[in-house]
Amino acid sequence: MQPLFLLCGLLCDETVWSDVPGRLADVADVRVISFSGMSTLGAMADRVLSLAPARFAVAGHSMGGRVALEVWRRAPNRVTGLGLLNTGVHPTRESEYESRGVLVRLARTHGMAALAAEWLPPMMGTSPERVAELMPALTAMVMRSTPDSFAGQIEALLARPDARPLLPTIDVPTLLLSGTNDTWSSLSQHADMQRSVPHATLVEIAGAGHMSPLERPDAVSRALRAWLARTKPPISTQDRRHCAS
Repeated sequence: MQPLFLLCGLLCDETVWSDVPGRLADVADVRVISFSGMSTLGAMADRVLSLAPARFAVAGHSMGGRVALEVWRRAPNRVTGLGLLNTGVHPTRESEYESRGVLVRLARTHGMAALAAEWLPPMMGTSPERVAELMPALTAMVMRSTPDSFAGQIEALLARPDARPLLPTIDVPTLLLSGTNDTWSSLSQHADMQRSVPHATLVEIAGAGHMSPLERPDAVSRALRAWLARTKPPISTQDRRHCAS
């Protein structure tokens, strides 16, 4: 069965992927990786590579997409498929230092509950009823983190490399996915990425925002399933022996 690593984004843990692994259990051996307490994308990528088998598919959400790209940069020969969800490739914008710094100061001064109340609502793009249903779990997720961990992840994002030159090197099945209501990592941004990635598939998730894996796990899981069907599963040890005989 195809090993699949699902990578979490900024301040996220398994919650954001919670309804996805079970929907893929018949086609993939799924593992979810989060990055609490880590402060560089390189260290995050190295953690994935240290946990992964020799060959695996990887899909990252938001900051996790940046980590997935770093995994590709460091070990393209190990990646059977690449999924980039609600993410981007551009370098740091000057305005980010202040806007992200405001959120770090909010977390340090008023706590993680205050940060959750400020940070989460603008990222949601689903119906008000669905937002109300999801917000307690998302708020609890943010509150499991700490201001120091949040600051470290922000440091990682502000130090991120320009990933645009990496896109033309990607030669494995690639999924680009975003919600139609994602104002943080827009669908048009993913369409721009598609023009640089050979054979990439672009999927839009209707009625979802930046947290699409949790907002619309049904549609996201269908997209992941179709993408996995295009990847080439690793050859098992038994198959290798058969091929060599």
